[in-house]
Amino acid sequence: MQASLIISILGPDKSGLVKSLSETLNRFQGNWTESRMSHLAGMFAGLLLVSIPTDQVSELTSALEALQSDGLQIHVERSDEIQTSKATTMLSLDLLGQDRPGIIQDITEQLAHLNVNIEELESHIKEASMSGGVLFYAQLKLGLPEGVSPDAVQDALESMSDQFMVDINFS
Repeated sequence: MQASLIISILGPDKSGLVKSLSETLNRFQGNWTESRMSHLAGMFAGLLLVSIPTDQVSELTSALEALQSDGLQIHVERSDEIQTSKATTMLSLDLLGQDRPGIIQDITEQLAHLNVNIEELESHIKEASMSGGVLFYAQLKLGLPEGVSPDAVQDALESMSDQFMVDINFS
């Protein structure tokens, strides 16, 4: 019997960190099935979905707790029921515009109004080469509920574009 675990990791980034995680998981016959990991402001932040024999869960959890002595914060959550999205359509989009406080809140408000689920969100800011300002860039993967079209999402976000100067490209 297999168990699914969601593991979150946060701590000072250093070389070999992911290797240590993978070695620990492998020691307990775990299978690394999905992950999102990033370096942010000198810190390592990661989410990991693993499948592991049920009789190894306690031992793996203890071994992961031992890694916390290296300054990591690790949280393990059992998730025996893998939730499947109720979204009928998946949509990817890129946003680019002038950075300002509150832009994520305004974008997510529009999406929540349509009951759109944000499956993934990656964002960063960068210097605008010509204007000398700062640009906001985001990539989103969205799950659209039944009855909400990509055109409806585009219309909702483009209704903001004059105010926020957001360029939207659907793929």
